[in-house]
Amino acid sequence: MKRDSVPGFRLNPDTLRCSKPIDRSFRLGLFRAVQLQRTFLKWAGGKTKLVSVIRGLVPTDAKRLIEPFVGSGAVAINLDFPAAILADGNADLMGVYRELQRGGKRFMAQCERLFTPDANSAVVYYERRAEFNTTTNRRRKAALFVYLNRHGYNGLCRYNSRGGFNVPFGRYKAPGFPAAPMAVFHDRLARCELQAADFRPIIAAAGPGDFVYCDPPYVPASATANFTAYSKTAFGPIEQADLAKACRDAALRGACAVISNHDNSTTRALYAGADERHELLVGRRISCRPGGRTAVPELIVVYRPRRQKRGAASAA
Repeated sequence: MKRDSVPGFRLNPDTLRCSKPIDRSFRLGLFRAVQLQRTFLKWAGGKTKLVSVIRGLVPTDAKRLIEPFVGSGAVAINLDFPAAILADGNADLMGVYRELQRGGKRFMAQCERLFTPDANSAVVYYERRAEFNTTTNRRRKAALFVYLNRHGYNGLCRYNSRGGFNVPFGRYKAPGFPAAPMAVFHDRLARCELQAADFRPIIAAAGPGDFVYCDPPYVPASATANFTAYSKTAFGPIEQADLAKACRDAALRGACAVISNHDNSTTRALYAGADERHELLVGRRISCRPGGRTAVPELIVVYRPRRQKRGAASAA
């Protein structure tokens, strides 16, 4: 039986709201008291606020996390898996994680040197943005990415049609260097395989014991809200359909696949055959207009492993 909503609780209007009861296992995962780890990168649509919800959907026998759209790593850093494949189509983002994994404290020190009071200016920001778009030094480029992420407008990651990073200066009073969350992320990366890759081969590697969490560029909530340029490649209707199929196929191979997206007619059609659909209202914090920071309907879709479903049917 499909479950079409999530439990009756409300954190506050700026986080998320859910309605209607669901099963006990999901409820326990949702309300378990945990202190969430902050990410060292800002990210549009980051999933820190949904970690407790996502945790409640993880099968008890899951041994490996697979994230084809890792973003800031909010899910990876807060779910304690013994192994993980973290991937993203944004090669610049994955370059940061690779350098942090390899360089540890040395790379962190290189990043921290960019966080000086005089560097918090539009002049320095645009000089470093230009350098980021031209340098071929991988470690320098990764360090610049961290600087741009913390000093740029609202932590956005956006590229123009030529593939150039084009986020404007953020004008923050004093952006701090995220030393503590960066160190925690470095420790977690010891268990992770990193790949800068399209989502299709990443999900194709999923099988029994894997928990696949997908946070793709969202289907536009409206005709005027089509922001998908967080990487240098497009993510349109074909990619959305391919993602739905990839997750269905992963479940047939014995993996559990969970997908987040906007809740609208397009996503409901894409995921009409899912085992579970959970409706949420999620507060948006990144917006061009303060008045636009409102609760938005989202959908969390679940494909359960087919081998589990057969077992349950036999027991019944």
